[in-house]
Amino acid sequence: MSNENNDMQKELAELVSRHTDREGPQVTAISALSFSRYSSPHCHDGVVAPYIINQPSIYIVVQGIKDVIFGGEHFRYGLPNYLVSSMNLPIIAEVLEASNENPNLSLKIGFTNHQILELLNDDEIKRNSRKIKRGLNIAKLDESLLDAILRLVRLLDKPGDITILAPLFVKEILYKVLSSEYGDSLKQIVIDNSPTVSIQNAIQHIVNHYQEALRVEELAKIANMSVPSFFRHFKEITIMSPIQFQKQLRLQEARRLLITSTIDVAEAAYLVGYESTTQFIREYSRTFEFSPRKDLKRMKNMERE
Repeated sequence: MSNENNDMQKELAELVSRHTDREGPQVTAISALSFSRYSSPHCHDGVVAPYIINQPSIYIVVQGIKDVIFGGEHFRYGLPNYLVSSMNLPIIAEVLEASNENPNLSLKIGFTNHQILELLNDDEIKRNSRKIKRGLNIAKLDESLLDAILRLVRLLDKPGDITILAPLFVKEILYKVLSSEYGDSLKQIVIDNSPTVSIQNAIQHIVNHYQEALRVEELAKIANMSVPSFFRHFKEITIMSPIQFQKQLRLQEARRLLITSTIDVAEAAYLVGYESTTQFIREYSRTFEFSPRKDLKRMKNMERE
């Protein structure tokens, strides 16, 4: 790693630290840019932060390390890597390194479908129309992209420049991401005849109706695919079957309800669509490594630390 890279990373961490005034996620004066700050290692997404990635985005940990669990796989990242996500995905994210002296600091830059489409030409649309790419990936943060991100974050110290320059810098960042090894995962979500768009429609249906009984035949119809084709494409993009995807949504919503309200385990299970509390506890424990009651106690102890 070059000295220039080290200097840019250090400056980026200092800027994020200075512009975060509390624990957890927080917005900035730049609409596409948000930060998060955690001073202790723990699992937070699904408890105090949104548990679904809900737009095409990149995530960069500028200080510390995070571990994202997606479809049973672990995606550990920190500098010099970043996370690329293309669509609605249920994740569990854990802060692995953090203290009061060295908090875990990260930033997110979100993109709209319109911004992505604006940067594609006809040839790229044709090339990507039938591609299938996983919706979550770890990419290498090169010096050019790091420089563009740093220039965007620096605008927070020059608020008068944000209106004019921030859209240009975001466009530059997006162009560099689209040109990277995982850029196709973003390109394919805006191409009308791409299988990914069809799967995205089915994913949105699951997100909107996760409490209800799931019928793969109905989802395949929404995606305008045969059941075998739908099942194969869905798993290629999300690493999960539709049933597993729904289960992740249910369990993470139940976890949020248990942490943020006074309902008991049986009620939480019922509200997210489980008919059997025993099955809910078994699947919750398998996913989060603790029973609901033990997990709730553990998370509340972390909040007091």
